[in-house]
Amino acid sequence: MKEIYEIAIIGGGPGGIASAVESMMLGIKDVILFEKGENHSTTIRKFYKDKKRVDKDYKGQKIELDGNIYFCDGTKESTLDLFDKIISKNAFEAQFQTEVESISKEKDYFVIHTTQNTSIKAKFIVISIGKMGQPNKPSYPIPSSIRNVVNFNANSCNNGEKILVVGGGNSAVEYACVLSETNPVTLNYRRTEFARINDTNKDNLDSCFKAGKITPKLGIDIANLEDDNGKPKVNFTDGTSETFDRIIYAIGGMAPIDFLKKCNLKLDENGVPLIDENHQSSIDKVYIAGDILYKNGGSIAAALNHGFHIVQEIKKRL
Repeated sequence: MKEIYEIAIIGGGPGGIASAVESMMLGIKDVILFEKGENHSTTIRKFYKDKKRVDKDYKGQKIELDGNIYFCDGTKESTLDLFDKIISKNAFEAQFQTEVESISKEKDYFVIHTTQNTSIKAKFIVISIGKMGQPNKPSYPIPSSIRNVVNFNANSCNNGEKILVVGGGNSAVEYACVLSETNPVTLNYRRTEFARINDTNKDNLDSCFKAGKITPKLGIDIANLEDDNGKPKVNFTDGTSETFDRIIYAIGGMAPIDFLKKCNLKLDENGVPLIDENHQSSIDKVYIAGDILYKNGGSIAAALNHGFHIVQEIKKRL
């Protein structure tokens, strides 16, 4: 991979594809696209039934296409075929099965941090993630009576609660370190070493362990959960059990709104990122495309237009 890209695109749906293709057509060749799925258009592949009708004017929203991708009414299969063809014709660099955890600003460029513990630099960012993303959940059942205190982010935590954080990636370590300032925290990871975390998080975690702020429960998995008078009782595979006030699972698959918050983007009361007339977010040089901009979902045609107009604006600024 290159040392620094002109544009990094997060999300391989219509908005991300349009951003990449339109960039190539404008002569911006240093472009990279990240998609956590195995292929482009994960939402269409996963959530659309076979032979489902796909209309350009979704829910009656008449949209005139402004860019170079000719999209018309069709089916799930014809839509995927169209994107296959334009991606093949306008070859750009893509990293599939690569989830972006966060972005951070350094000097005059951004650093994109992935769950593979890689860091890629880019001058501009286009975020075009769908609304369907969901955090990964454990294989064992969560009793319905304790689901309100079994979470997949730290948004609902209260000071003083005894908390179990489960996971071995950067998000799990960050949750544990931050919460340890105000809460008794145990960090559970099925392996004994944290191989996927960055150096900053590793240093912070080591400091918390040494200071006794986080109790490690490593090399041990969870067998199941029980309800202990409204609190989650955790039965571990080593035969031990412990009751907590709250459990936070950070085992991959961050929800879209959590990702946006982690990137420090300003959101409205519905969790929709704030943008200006050029689709730029609250952070300079970070742009937003696709249905993440709509409370109730957008359309493929709208996302294609977003990608086109964003890249036009970026071209002016390069």
